[in-house]
Amino acid sequence: MAEKTMIRASHIIAYDGEGHRYLRDGVVVYAGNTIIHVGKEYPGQVDRTIEARGKVVTPGFINTHAHLAGSPLDKSFIEDKGPPQFYLSGLFEYLPARAGAMTEDEARACVDFSLVELLRSGTTTIMEMGGQGAYVAEQAGKLGLRAYIGQMYRSGRWYTPDGKRVLYDWDEEAGQQGLRRAVDFIEQFHGTYNDRIRGFLAPAQVDTCSEALLRETHRLADQLDLPVQIHVSQSVIEFQEMLRRHGKTPLAWLRDIGFLSPRVILGHAIIIGGSSWSCYPPGDLQIMAESGCAVAHAPWVFARRGIAMESFQRYLDAGITMTLGTDTCPQNIIQAMRWAAVLAKIVDRNTEIATARDVFNAATLGGARALGRDDLGRIAPGARADLLIFHGETLNMTPLRDPVKNIVYYAEMEDLDTVIIDGEVVVEQGRVLAADEKAVVHRLQQAGERIWPKMAAHDWANRAIDTLAPQSFPSWSGG
Repeated sequence: MAEKTMIRASHIIAYDGEGHRYLRDGVVVYAGNTIIHVGKEYPGQVDRTIEARGKVVTPGFINTHAHLAGSPLDKSFIEDKGPPQFYLSGLFEYLPARAGAMTEDEARACVDFSLVELLRSGTTTIMEMGGQGAYVAEQAGKLGLRAYIGQMYRSGRWYTPDGKRVLYDWDEEAGQQGLRRAVDFIEQFHGTYNDRIRGFLAPAQVDTCSEALLRETHRLADQLDLPVQIHVSQSVIEFQEMLRRHGKTPLAWLRDIGFLSPRVILGHAIIIGGSSWSCYPPGDLQIMAESGCAVAHAPWVFARRGIAMESFQRYLDAGITMTLGTDTCPQNIIQAMRWAAVLAKIVDRNTEIATARDVFNAATLGGARALGRDDLGRIAPGARADLLIFHGETLNMTPLRDPVKNIVYYAEMEDLDTVIIDGEVVVEQGRVLAADEKAVVHRLQQAGERIWPKMAAHDWANRAIDTLAPQSFPSWSGG
């Protein structure tokens, strides 16, 4: 019989079958990897008790959009610069320079760093997209993280030959081969590590995937019953390119080729018809709502370039399932909730929208709905024992009247004491139990030192990193 564990806490964000509810001075009991009881007391016997008096227990967060094998090396490189000719996006100059300078060793250093960061900030389920799937599965499995992994594939790649234009290099067979490799990966790893590792299909970007590739993706996703995620409406360049090719918005084109469905998660979907960035009539919100697809909103990656979703509340009001992701560094879902709420308030000039409740729901129930999982994102009997325990008596969390508001607007990863995934404690006293954090940090620093001198060789103009990303202050010898 599975061991029973009881958490006795002062504050619990429980689920009553309809939504999250705030339970004061209660208990959560789980047996093995499954929650069996939530309430004021538990009349049965338990094998151990976790005392969390003065603390806050919440469901684990579901992070629906992240790239782990490169994004930490965006730090000190991609900030404060955005090519105006590419509408501030870093996709066409900065990303190729960084990615091209990296080897597999640097990519793995990024994965190790990102996984620790995810756990330390409360992500218990991650959707990861990239090309290091086997390594991500192995490391996430060892650390105890629940991971949906999608090996990205595409029919073409974008590039700029001169910093003025974005062109596309097409290879349809490479895209089909990438899809086959992605399916092979899923067949090998889906259900491993006590079913914590699962797969999904990840056609990379709407503007780099052919209609044939996306139709085959749709067919296989239905056949294998898999989630799908695609980057779409993430840049003005992409939006204009799809209009040029098809006379339709990216989302309208996906609808018309039969790609959209409730199993599809749209990465970003931020430059849409009706937004100030597109200068195009509305209609995309309705397309998303009618298709039943979800949106993975990663506010920080756009906010650092001066771009905001217009707005989170409007997507909610349209009836779209909203989820949250981190995309790039920091892989901190707490901060993602904060940015989503605050940016929406600024865009709409209304403090009463995109509330703490709304973004907390997106990071829990929204993510679960997008994945088709009614056993995640909630504290209720029958749900998986994916739980977070926050300190309630810290500078950030005190005074504590509304735990959700305090977490969304004030908490930092240091306020998260314990992370439990599948009934196993994986973070205790703020420390990832199966990782050497100092070693992970040191390895990433070394990776950065290696790639920075190599970036010029992968930039269209052979610009060194100090030209692409000047230091905030000039160097000084100290004399």
